[in-house]
Amino acid sequence: MTPATETGVSKLMQDLGRYYVRYINQTYRRSGTLWEGRYKSTLVGEEGYFLTVSRYIELNPVRAKMVRNPKNYPWSSYGRNALGTDNNLLTEHPCYRALGRSKPQRRKAYQNLFTDRISTFSLEEIRTNTNKGWVLGNKRFKSEIEKMTNRRVEPKPRGGDRKSQAYKAEMNKKQGKS
Repeated sequence: MTPATETGVSKLMQDLGRYYVRYINQTYRRSGTLWEGRYKSTLVGEEGYFLTVSRYIELNPVRAKMVRNPKNYPWSSYGRNALGTDNNLLTEHPCYRALGRSKPQRRKAYQNLFTDRISTFSLEEIRTNTNKGWVLGNKRFKSEIEKMTNRRVEPKPRGGDRKSQAYKAEMNKKQGKS
């Protein structure tokens, strides 16, 4: 989702969750929550990341073995993006529109994105950044967001092995010792 306001997505998810839980509880005469944990999100840079994250989301039901193909999952945007199924709830993202000049070209290009697997590195990067609330994007994008928000957008690099000679030599060098 691309929100129109700073809190748009989180407010939508909160309201949607609240109404859905109430509906399920009333319909099935139950009480309590339906999900563990809270809703998580991450800011995603467009260049090279948006379409990968789209594939990640569209393939979640496949990874969960709910369906064999993303086209078979009715709650996915795959039908709209890859097959041209009508869905007035969705607006084409600029990254999607950049896939081709015409709708058939865009649909074909989107389908082609799904011929390759998402790398293990990308899967872990998306999961980790989402779970930890870090920004997902290239260095330039992260730098821009860091300046705008005046907060870190990724974890600090971890230190080296403090017992190693290389680490001790580097620390001595930084402290001006020989």
